[in-house]
Amino acid sequence: MNKRAVGTKYEEKAALYLKDHGYEIIQKNYRCKIGEIDIVASQGPYLVFVEVKYRMDAHSGSALDAVGYGKQQKILKTAKWYLMEHKISFTHPCRFDVVAFDGERISLLQDAFQYGA
Repeated sequence: MNKRAVGTKYEEKAALYLKDHGYEIIQKNYRCKIGEIDIVASQGPYLVFVEVKYRMDAHSGSALDAVGYGKQQKILKTAKWYLMEHKISFTHPCRFDVVAFDGERISLLQDAFQYGA
């Protein structure tokens, strides 16, 4: 299975996991000229931008470690573009979550980083 197929498989698993935890999935694989956000969802008052990461084993570090500063900045800029494109106020409560798969172990880190991170 190629990397894109593996990514799609785990993004689908993440979406099901999020639904089971009270999220409403709005869009998967949002793309714009700046970047991509794996899942856009809502939970309560929050618009949630979700990054999904998968690591087969600990050889390349944990899945959570893969969402470093550079990746966070790209997600933040892409989220701002999403807000502009969908005419959503920048004051709307937003959150940035990460769903991490280390092998088949799944973890959810809510509010993983914030604007200005």
